[in-house]
Amino acid sequence: MNTSNEIQKALQTKVRTEAGTKSSFHLLAIIIAILLWSTSFVGTKIAYDSFPPLTLGAARFVIASIILGMIMLARKEFARPALKDIGLMGLSGILGTTLYFALENIGLEQTTASSAALIVASYPAITALLEFIFFRVKISWIKGLGIVIAVVGVYLIMGGSPKEISGQLTGNLILILAGIVFAAYNFITRKVVKSYSMVTVSFYQTIAGTIAFIPLAFIEQSRWQVPSTESLWVLLYLGIFCSVAAFMFYNYGLRTLNSSTAMALMNLVPIFGVLFSTVFLNERLSVLNMLGGFIIIFGVVLSVRDKRT
Repeated sequence: MNTSNEIQKALQTKVRTEAGTKSSFHLLAIIIAILLWSTSFVGTKIAYDSFPPLTLGAARFVIASIILGMIMLARKEFARPALKDIGLMGLSGILGTTLYFALENIGLEQTTASSAALIVASYPAITALLEFIFFRVKISWIKGLGIVIAVVGVYLIMGGSPKEISGQLTGNLILILAGIVFAAYNFITRKVVKSYSMVTVSFYQTIAGTIAFIPLAFIEQSRWQVPSTESLWVLLYLGIFCSVAAFMFYNYGLRTLNSSTAMALMNLVPIFGVLFSTVFLNERLSVLNMLGGFIIIFGVVLSVRDKRT
């Protein structure tokens, strides 16, 4: 009897260990995606020397569509998903690619960097609130406290002031809308990532988002110019790593992490963004910036804690 109990306990321990390891891989995938997205701020700033915002977005995802198509062809993954799932992938692609990046670019043009950082930090709270409203997902006090702490950290790291924020109402509202759009992308993507490979999901999402993005680029036709070599290399990086690789890692992480947890990790973007700006753009960090970074990390650690059965 004792031997049987020991075997059962050993099996249970093994199952818990494997589940924990798998969950850790999904968490790591989300962090890698966020790292790649963080570098996109520096890359986008460089590419703006040759490309206007909407044109850059469209060109970036045209490249991403081609890369994903080549990957699917090499892996022979052209199995057609169910019509309903194709619709969900297409809708999530338009939300997460076209609408989100268009709104983010437009919003950033009309508001300050400090305001934008604060609003991006509110995305986890927006997602958690929408999960509570539509899916009855409860928010623990630890998660709520972590989100609040992370928002305070972002405020410190960007050094914004209430007067600066109130003067950019239109841009702020657009960025809040972008947060709602990205939360919706999370909800819809979770419905298909467990049934299809990451390549398949990302391919259909990117194709749909790119098709919807191309007409937007023609709005900026009067601003088109011959791009520099540096801008072209940055465009390739944005298309391959910040679009294809990042979204595939992010979608993989959504297989086990709930949407609000994944979005809570977005609070790391200001930290990594400042770090890459320091390295590649020679920007200096103040003591207040570093303090804000530590506070954000602490807030994120609290906000991603989930109780699992």
